[in-house]
Amino acid sequence: MINLEKIPRVWKRAYLLLCLWYLINFTVSAFLEWKLVTPFFFVFWNALYLWEALCVCIILILLYSNFLFQFRIYVQITGHVAGILVFFLLMGSFSYYIKDYVEGYVFLDNWKEHMVGLLRWDGLQFQNQYIITAAVYYIIRYFEGLQRKEYEKGELAIKNREMQLSLLKSQINPHFLFNTLNSINMLVGSNKENARKVITQLSDIFRYALDSHGDQMVKLIHELDFIDNYIKIQQVRFGNRLKFVKQIDFTCLGIKIPPMILQPLVENSVKYGIGPKEEGGTITLIVKRFNHMIFFEVKDDGLGSNAKKVMDGSSSGVGIKNTDQRLRNSFGVSSGLRIRSNEWGYSVSFFIPVPEDEKTENSQQAEPEEIETEIKSIAG
Repeated sequence: MINLEKIPRVWKRAYLLLCLWYLINFTVSAFLEWKLVTPFFFVFWNALYLWEALCVCIILILLYSNFLFQFRIYVQITGHVAGILVFFLLMGSFSYYIKDYVEGYVFLDNWKEHMVGLLRWDGLQFQNQYIITAAVYYIIRYFEGLQRKEYEKGELAIKNREMQLSLLKSQINPHFLFNTLNSINMLVGSNKENARKVITQLSDIFRYALDSHGDQMVKLIHELDFIDNYIKIQQVRFGNRLKFVKQIDFTCLGIKIPPMILQPLVENSVKYGIGPKEEGGTITLIVKRFNHMIFFEVKDDGLGSNAKKVMDGSSSGVGIKNTDQRLRNSFGVSSGLRIRSNEWGYSVSFFIPVPEDEKTENSQQAEPEEIETEIKSIAG
């Protein structure tokens, strides 16, 4: 037995509207026939009986259309052609019963004559009733499909953002945290002031990571502050073996980029380029403007192609891939990572377009105090 509460509201409304539409049609037709052709009230009763039968058939047509919907299109078309014939026979026979049979025309020839008569223009209403009902079904299914696609697209977007956020936060390598805590432990006994600085830098790093969201952009100047904190902590561990140079076009400091987009590239150089190299080396971060594009590059003079492990600055092995995918999602396929490696070092670069509203105002995007601080940092 069908549970009416489980039937979607749109189908209930469609059924009621179809029945109402045909009630109006049958009422008008019966009135005209009573007024112009047969001035007897049984005309209205016949119309009522036909309308009631049609309302039942509408339910059957909708259920039948739903059954056919699971098959290929040519099976559906064949099924509906057969359905039209069956519907014509049922409604035609019921019409014969209430109009002729009760009047004494009970022989097979009378039925054939009535059915043949319905094949003329007047009888096409039965085919139209079936076709209209089936069409309503397919229209509703079409719009339900569109809504379902939009819903799935929204769900996919939410899951994608959640995945990006999860990957973003996982990019802070657990080994980095372990080594930092170890460095703090050693500094506590020898240099408490430096230990406090490292703790502050570490807290700033995690605050930045936790406040970042996959669909939120940040100013480059804030991303550089984050990178500075990260490098300073690494320098506590590696000492003079790790050098960091920034070559930043100050007009780019206000450009918006995805948060933590540079961190896995820098960590990649620290972990696989400079870290294993006995004499250490230098990591260089370059940001330059070329017309309406911004060029980013992280390069080092570490082991490069001589590194023993695949270069990917994340404990989960997704740092570089995740960065490449985030860039492509945010700025297009052409903004994907470009990687070069040789025996003298390793380089990762990418381009991003300058937003239209920033092409003429990019130099004002960062606060004056922030720009002044960053220029001094670069000069130093």
